[in-house]
Amino acid sequence: ILMNLKFLSKNNKDLLIASLGAFICMFLISYLNLIDESNVWLIPPFGASLVLVMAVHDSPLAKARNVFFGHVISASSGVLVFYFLGNSPLSISIGLTLAIIVMLFTKTIHPPAGANPVIAILGAKSFEFVIMPVAIGASFIVIFALIYNKLMKRS
Repeated sequence: ILMNLKFLSKNNKDLLIASLGAFICMFLISYLNLIDESNVWLIPPFGASLVLVMAVHDSPLAKARNVFFGHVISASSGVLVFYFLGNSPLSISIGLTLAIIVMLFTKTIHPPAGANPVIAILGAKSFEFVIMPVAIGASFIVIFALIYNKLMKRS
């Protein structure tokens, strides 16, 4: 649909496609968060993930495996550190450091996910946090981005 807007320059077309995709995906996640009162669907790092998967979709940091595993690894790191060390400046720093080490080791760096250990530790989250909202929300973003970028004929 948007690809037929020949009057737009390539840069303006990319701007329109990226911003519309981010808008639609964030709207859907926010809407699910609003109507499903039993779960939290939306966490702040998802906004930053959408910047990557929509605005710089060809970046290695925006790959599906980086988005999904970066979020899951980072959230798990925070939950694990909170379980053993509780909430303190030291535990937050260890949680983030552990997340970075594991993401580097697995080649799944995703900068927005760096916020997940902080959220997990400050929020005293359990491993349920890793599943919902993190894994399910990251999966939603990945699937949406794959479909949207394919429909928009983006590589």
